[in-house]
Amino acid sequence: MPRRTKIVATLGPACSDPKVLDKMIEAGVDVVRLNFSHGTPEEHIQRAEMVRSLAKSRGRAIGVLVDLQGPKIRIGRFKDGKITLRPGDPFRLDVDCELGDQTKVGLDYKDLVYDVSRGATLLLDDGRIEMWVEEVKGGVITCKVVQGGVLSNNKGINRKGGGLSAAALTDKDIEDIKTAALLKADYLAVSFPRSAADIEQAREILHAAGGKSWIVAKIERAEAIEALDGILDASDAIMVARGDLGVEVGDAAVPALQKRMIRMAREKNKLTITATQMMESMIESPIPTRAEVSDVANAVLDGTDAVMLSAETAAGKFPVEAIAAMNRVCVEAEKEIEPPAFGVKHADILRVDEAIAKSAVFTALHLNVKAIAAMTQSGSTALWISRISTHVPIYALTPEVNTRRKVTLFRGVYPVNFRPSSEDRDQLLAEAQDELRRRGAVRTGDLILLTIGEPIGRSGGTNTMKIVRVGERKKS
Repeated sequence: MPRRTKIVATLGPACSDPKVLDKMIEAGVDVVRLNFSHGTPEEHIQRAEMVRSLAKSRGRAIGVLVDLQGPKIRIGRFKDGKITLRPGDPFRLDVDCELGDQTKVGLDYKDLVYDVSRGATLLLDDGRIEMWVEEVKGGVITCKVVQGGVLSNNKGINRKGGGLSAAALTDKDIEDIKTAALLKADYLAVSFPRSAADIEQAREILHAAGGKSWIVAKIERAEAIEALDGILDASDAIMVARGDLGVEVGDAAVPALQKRMIRMAREKNKLTITATQMMESMIESPIPTRAEVSDVANAVLDGTDAVMLSAETAAGKFPVEAIAAMNRVCVEAEKEIEPPAFGVKHADILRVDEAIAKSAVFTALHLNVKAIAAMTQSGSTALWISRISTHVPIYALTPEVNTRRKVTLFRGVYPVNFRPSSEDRDQLLAEAQDELRRRGAVRTGDLILLTIGEPIGRSGGTNTMKIVRVGERKKS
């Protein structure tokens, strides 16, 4: 049975060679991430084109996710590149400082002076450095070092417990959204959203630029946890971005939050990506640590749609090996997932096509169906079917290339380029059977379940479910 959990891999210098990227696709990449914190728009467009060209040569659909940089909440630069701080040292964050030294450093995020006051705790470099705010006066924040270490140029700043007011979308992000529309990105990830309004703003800008990407909200602020219900309603997917989130809410809180976010997303028919440090040791090592293996496996058991590699594939020494490792861990973990209890209550069903999708899963589990084939224009039916965990593979049969690329992120859903020769229902269903048999998904005598909309070809109109035995044809 094919792997159900999808793999997202970040592109970068380590996979700029088409031969390496082709091996990554062969190893199991489903979606590529273009990190707009680095590189130029032209470079990202070229990478997207290269991915799609290589995928086409392999008869594959690969999704493209554009990840916006978001606000630069960072310190400035040091005269000597870095300093070493010790507990008890006084230190100043000064908006007017151009080059820092042992006593002070500048701020790229100059509004920090309005977001903190005496008693606040600032966490720098992913929490490795901790400072207590003693005084804020003018453009200077005077601190005392609580936890020291090496501090180098342009490291990030978080406030413990959240509370930074930086807008989610910067001027750079707005321009990058236009680039995402130009390269026809399948997904657009918004960094540091605080509320549903941030997601709605991004979608409005995207649509104005002609883009049709689905929106991914990266949950990495403490405020986003409080507003999670609204953010989920406004977005199409969330990313459990455990780096900055762990700094703001505390590392011990992250595992339980991960489970809660994935559960809530599935209940609302949304997608989830679990990210950050999943196999970070593989930046330098050809094999993952046992802890990393367990981390990936637990995300799979939590029900995430996708697991993500960042620096492992963008800048690491073993990008292909990292994907292969993630692939085998996902496959093994999926063997332990049990089908749902039939009495489980799911979210309220408000549409006919959604009712058909949920009924399809219920029926497939009862009748030992070998495959579900969703004939779909938009992909919505396949999404709804995939929200309930099942070992039954789901095939999204569609002529729409954009839909095939989108469903690459749906757990347990496999895109199929399907262009029937006729709009006659019986002929269409027969061709769908033949396509699944050709792919080796089913054999003669197997039961398959097909969902379809009538009249044929109407988007958003799935209203029929049919169970057939492969090889049987309707007698005239």
